[in-house]
Amino acid sequence: MTTYSCSKCNRPYPSQGLPYFCSDCGEAYSVNELNWYQPEVASFNLPGIWRYWSSFGLPQNAPITYLGEGNTPLVALPGLERQIYLKLEHLNPTGSFKDRGTAVLISMMKSRNITSAVEDSSGNAGASFAAYAAAFGISADIFIPAKTSGTKRSQIEATGCNVIAVEGSREETYQSALRHVNNNKIPYASHAYLPFGMAGIATIAYELNEQLNGKIGTIIMPVGHGSLMCGTMLGFKTLSIAGEIYYMPKFIGVQPEHFAPVWSQWKKQPYARCDKASIAEGTCIHNPVRGNQIINMLDKDKDDFIAVTDDEIKEAHGELLKKGILIEPTSAMVYATINKFESELPMPIVLIMSGSGLKTLK
Repeated sequence: MTTYSCSKCNRPYPSQGLPYFCSDCGEAYSVNELNWYQPEVASFNLPGIWRYWSSFGLPQNAPITYLGEGNTPLVALPGLERQIYLKLEHLNPTGSFKDRGTAVLISMMKSRNITSAVEDSSGNAGASFAAYAAAFGISADIFIPAKTSGTKRSQIEATGCNVIAVEGSREETYQSALRHVNNNKIPYASHAYLPFGMAGIATIAYELNEQLNGKIGTIIMPVGHGSLMCGTMLGFKTLSIAGEIYYMPKFIGVQPEHFAPVWSQWKKQPYARCDKASIAEGTCIHNPVRGNQIINMLDKDKDDFIAVTDDEIKEAHGELLKKGILIEPTSAMVYATINKFESELPMPIVLIMSGSGLKTLK
């Protein structure tokens, strides 16, 4: 069965409550190797990601908390010499890939009778959690940086949750949320620390395998805390172990150059922390929770990590807009990387479009 345990000492995730770190060693929990179950005939009657219910490791009393997540389109970019596809994760219910993880997290919370929780976010995760919490009867306090783009903030506020805007950095927002959690003894439903969402994000791999008949050369995705990359790689690892695919794709992670701790670790360079803002606000993370996990999962002889400048992101964003793809700058980072490699990338190439451009329109 799919299980969850501490990423360091392997302590099993407790059967009650919603702890976000291991009480033995203080590390974050993670999802163990996911079990693959070929969706049975009955499972195809379930919507979206819930076709893969049996791989989530949820208890039997966990409800299906579905708002439309999953089954996102895969679109080929026309007019290019290379075969490049876009996985349109920005077309999930609240406009980002986060909905896959949030749906599984909310289901687990409902199975444990949790009725209130705290989340902190630069925008997309907060919007996702606020929407699912409102839909399924969970009271939510959402901490966001005061500089969060107005559309994202409005999206969160529209659900009726309690929004707390924090002056200062993304790190200060996180610390404010933790103080609130500790002072008020409210569960911390962190998309970064809790492991359940990665089982939902792994469904990106299952869908891509179906959409491209197992023939995927390269997957490029943005990295903030790292749940998108970890979840997707876990999904493909699961498919490989189950014999559903014959080879693993090449994985490439992308970060903005001012917020590139995982890139620095991959390149074995000191991380020169810089608090200069980036337009890729969804990845402005100095201390990514899943950074070490990503490094340990990457194939050093095959995979890669890239850092891009804001100018490169702006150029890529503009090009995609002219191709009819309305995504936020964070998503455009992946398009900015495709010409940065000396050798040819294995094809076809899949770019994960993580968040909607509707959230950043002024």
